[in-house]
Amino acid sequence: MDLKNKKNTIELAQEILSKVRPSPVVETNLNAEQKIEKIEMHFGEIMKTLGLNLNDDSLCDTPRRIAKMYVNEIFGGLDVKNFPKITVIDNSMEYDQMVCVQDIEVISMCEHHFQPIDGFATVAYIPNKKVIGLSKLNRIVEFFGRRPQVQERLTKQVADCIQYLLGTEDVAVHINAKHYCVISRGIQDTHSTTTTSDLRGAFKLRPETRTEFLKQCRMRFSGS
Repeated sequence: MDLKNKKNTIELAQEILSKVRPSPVVETNLNAEQKIEKIEMHFGEIMKTLGLNLNDDSLCDTPRRIAKMYVNEIFGGLDVKNFPKITVIDNSMEYDQMVCVQDIEVISMCEHHFQPIDGFATVAYIPNKKVIGLSKLNRIVEFFGRRPQVQERLTKQVADCIQYLLGTEDVAVHINAKHYCVISRGIQDTHSTTTTSDLRGAFKLRPETRTEFLKQCRMRFSGS
């Protein structure tokens, strides 16, 4: 895939996303401001139902703040226009070893309770004909994180995207995160974390490559 010749960035993003396993979404045909207005209205009703006084100067703007935060920030990954500009170049140096980026911050939202997911990702690939700008791996993780998610899908979406962009089977993604639906409700366990991995190609089939990658996966919350 020749990214340099793709002039329409929205079409390019749509092409890439068509190769990534989908999130459970439907088309709304609403622009950003229309979404904000509807969410503002409905969230105001939620607050009133809870018995909160929306005439209070501390609360009166909260429904719109929430709406803008959802549309423009926390769930920005639902908008194809926010897909990051991708820089992919020819692997002219013929590099054929692992490229690994550690400690990529993961900020997402559990789709079951709309509580934060907070952790770190390690992403690696072995180049074939293309290599990617290193910061783009961070941006890919950020984009797919900015959706209502389950960690398993997030891990797969990041791996799907990198595999398609770079045309290599040798991709690995590891995420270790805390889930605030576990921390703030239910069992209320403040210490447990969840780990997910998607190992493909050499990372799955070659024990030495798998071991090399997993050694790079720092378990931040365990103190190592």
